[in-house]
Amino acid sequence: MQGSLMLDVQGTWLTPEDRHLLRQPEVGGLILFARNVETPGQVRELCRAIRAVRPDLLLAIDQEGGRVQRIREGFVRLPAMRDISRCENAAVLAEHCGWLMATEVLSVGLDFSFAPVLDLDHGRSAVVGSRAFESDPQRAVLLLTAFIRGMNAAGMQATGKHFPGHGWAEADSHFEVPVDGRSLDDIRAHDMVPFAALSSQLGAVMPAHVIYPQVDEQPAGFSRRWLQDILRGDLGFEGVIFSDDLSMAGAHVVGDAASRVEAALSAGCDMGLVCNDRAAAELALSALQRLAVRPAARLARMRGEGREGIDYRATPRWSQAISALRAADLIV
Repeated sequence: MQGSLMLDVQGTWLTPEDRHLLRQPEVGGLILFARNVETPGQVRELCRAIRAVRPDLLLAIDQEGGRVQRIREGFVRLPAMRDISRCENAAVLAEHCGWLMATEVLSVGLDFSFAPVLDLDHGRSAVVGSRAFESDPQRAVLLLTAFIRGMNAAGMQATGKHFPGHGWAEADSHFEVPVDGRSLDDIRAHDMVPFAALSSQLGAVMPAHVIYPQVDEQPAGFSRRWLQDILRGDLGFEGVIFSDDLSMAGAHVVGDAASRVEAALSAGCDMGLVCNDRAAAELALSALQRLAVRPAARLARMRGEGREGIDYRATPRWSQAISALRAADLIV
């Protein structure tokens, strides 16, 4: 069974230190970043090396499309999701993009991409911006449903982010602590609409490192009010809850990495991510070893369907998707 910590590795191959960390049972997942990627073939070999150490690990990446696309060489350069929404047959194109993204990610041995973004584009958050499909929640639901349908058809579970919506807060949680001062009713009527509508279609949800002071003084990812009462209780969400990266500035309000991972899991996250800071990852690991956290069985649902080695480019669906996206001037 997977542990409750997701971390990262240093480069394009495993070091002895990486292998030692991956062997710890509290580690349940690994996320790849751009520094870990050269070509699809290299990523495939890295994934094989990781699975040789820990076959049970969940392997993830951020491959949304647009500016957030870690694997670029040898993969389709997917458009930003906001560009899809401007097209006449946007829902069809969204489904094609979801299928293409998931198919390529699965082909190199990864389990899932942290996608799609369910945030609304209010024109306020630069870190969200074109990563969002829409500003209108109902139209966002239409396009997100299609994108997720494409992901699922390829064999990948979807992860909706960033609950309950990061699009209104202007600060970038990578560097600051964003605050969204709206009321719960206002958030429910707008930014939470996609999460509510899609709660049964999402395999996982990632909460935002945003404080919503009219609801809770803690960022959503550390808040039992948001995760237990609202996401699990009101929306009936039964999938996995991944924390956002606990090394980000927006997470520092609760203390060091040990305090952060403990707070995230106590609030209701099933797995805590500690990335781009090896010392912090080791501190979080020590905390989980001390606490003897029991991993959530639902994490196993995020395992991707094995597509490694399949010649997906020879399939009719590949040709159809590429032709449609080219006709819409979304890819070259």
